[in-house]
Amino acid sequence: MAVNDSVDPLGRLAERIQAQDPDLLRSMVQTMAETLMSAEADALCGAGYGERSQERTNRRNGYRMREWDTRAGSIELAIPKLREGSYFPDWLLERRRRAEQALISVVATSYLLGVSTRRVDKLVEQLGIKHISKSQVSQMAKTLDEQVEAFRTRTLDAGPYTFVWLDALTQKVREGGRIINVHVLVATGVNADGRREILGVEVTSAEDGAGWLAFLRGLVARGLSGVQLVISDCHTGLVAAVGATLTGASWQRCRSHYLRNLLTVVSRSAQPFVATLVRTIFDQPDAVSVRAQHCWVVQTLQAKHPAAADHLEAAGEDLLAFAAFPREIWPQTWSNNPQERLNKEIRRRTDVVGIFPDRPAIIRLIGAVLAEQTDEWVEARRYMGLDVLAKARIRLVPGDTP
Repeated sequence: MAVNDSVDPLGRLAERIQAQDPDLLRSMVQTMAETLMSAEADALCGAGYGERSQERTNRRNGYRMREWDTRAGSIELAIPKLREGSYFPDWLLERRRRAEQALISVVATSYLLGVSTRRVDKLVEQLGIKHISKSQVSQMAKTLDEQVEAFRTRTLDAGPYTFVWLDALTQKVREGGRIINVHVLVATGVNADGRREILGVEVTSAEDGAGWLAFLRGLVARGLSGVQLVISDCHTGLVAAVGATLTGASWQRCRSHYLRNLLTVVSRSAQPFVATLVRTIFDQPDAVSVRAQHCWVVQTLQAKHPAAADHLEAAGEDLLAFAAFPREIWPQTWSNNPQERLNKEIRRRTDVVGIFPDRPAIIRLIGAVLAEQTDEWVEARRYMGLDVLAKARIRLVPGDTP
């Protein structure tokens, strides 16, 4: 009598993503381990589960549950059983003892599935696993792709997302027999609970208006709403894309990136003076003082540095958009530094790969990193207080009514 396949790792993971399970990282680790064990059991049987083959030498016979203590928490693994003989994943667990022996191997290998099988095999050998076959790598890659895709296409129903940060970073990929640069677009937001959340990630050929427009339209289609302020660098076409997709949202030009752009129009000897002068704009106690200081700095620069004065005056509205929101969250909204820190974590992982074999490999790795980061933010304290968010959503309507 055939035994039903009672364990469906992908289906179980999809349910947890839909339910916004805070333990998504633990679910991903569990799915990876169970998929790898299933592939090894199929190899021992000489055929896949439920497959009719003359080369079959054994059959599956259900599962036995085993607790596995990991850094992500205790995981209940479903270990396949065979009708003849026995199967035990010695590369993952130690008999009669729960262990984390291959946790790093499973996670690190999943992150590097975009690399060749030879390099993955070399990696796991250094981490304690003697050998991993091509079929196992392929199975793990397929599983991780489905997990990341579920994360990237999930419904954005935790809004309104009052603040959204946008940024792009370049990665090298092989296409058409040559190595080219592609752009990875990443969006982060603060949800209604005051916690940060990765909203989306996409790979585009060029960082232009068409790429940003398609990216933002995809976020809106998935449920992005209630955006009051978008913070980013002055990317090509981004402002127009924000206006076309996020009705009513303001744009805050990152002050750190802007200052670097401004200093290019003055001499090197004058750069410290100009930088110090511009920073005084952001040290004011209220919105009225911020705008007054901006006017004063423009007038001060006009005498000796007219190019810098004109540059600063033209960027005034975009540079001071943060002043329309509560003073408590100005440091979080006047620059793209939160997104830059996230980019550093992404690059720390992608630098291991160097050159990706294709675009799905980029999505696979960066998507897994961002899913892990979202899990950490769910468990961390709120990024913004609920009372501050409530004040940030209030808008004054011109008229006689107070």
